[in-house]
Amino acid sequence: MFEELSPTEFKERSNSGELWQLLDVREPWELATASVPDAISIPMGEVADRLDELDREQPVAVLCHSGGRSARVAGLLAQTGFSRVANISGGIDAWSQQLDSQIPRY
Repeated sequence: MFEELSPTEFKERSNSGELWQLLDVREPWELATASVPDAISIPMGEVADRLDELDREQPVAVLCHSGGRSARVAGLLAQTGFSRVANISGGIDAWSQQLDSQIPRY
């Protein structure tokens, strides 16, 4: 099971001291268009083979364009033993609207 966080909720929790890993599962061309600093980039199709790049004990929040792919990856992480997982609802599109209008919408 995983939780749903809006970009605003994610930012508030991070600012309050919660140490989240932000996993961006979008494709490289999407990252070239719009990205969030300090995110770990692993395209959705590669996550299962690259789980060792993430800390299972540290919370992971998953980001994509609108929240669909990230929800699938969040489910995978929860099923494979990650201790705390969240999906960023609305994805980078909502991030741009709620937190940083400098991030292009596409």
